[in-house]
Amino acid sequence: MKAMLTAAIGGVLLVGAAGVSAIAQMDASQQSTMPRNPAAPSIDGRNPNGGEGMPPSLLELQAKMRNNDRQKQMVNDADKLLDLATQLKQEMDKSGKNVSPDDVARKAEEIERLAKSVKDRMKG
Repeated sequence: MKAMLTAAIGGVLLVGAAGVSAIAQMDASQQSTMPRNPAAPSIDGRNPNGGEGMPPSLLELQAKMRNNDRQKQMVNDADKLLDLATQLKQEMDKSGKNVSPDDVARKAEEIERLAKSVKDRMKG
């Protein structure tokens, strides 16, 4: 049981760390691939980028802000995930066999929920 729990915690930590680095790489690659062309209005007068009346630079700024907010939230969730996994491991190490299965299950479910949240945010 302890080995399985330690392996699960290690897997969760690995997924969280990989997710944070993947997001940082995606953010860097998106900045270099964003087109920087001045868009002329289309024939019907609307902005070809989809935002009616909004300049392309404002749309890019809003997209960057959304990406930065999403990345900050993922980092916060990954930090919480690390804290919970560390707490669970410390409780298991201290208590050994005296740990309540309900407490372990509750913390494990919270860890799974946070891991899923980070994973879903990574998908966009």
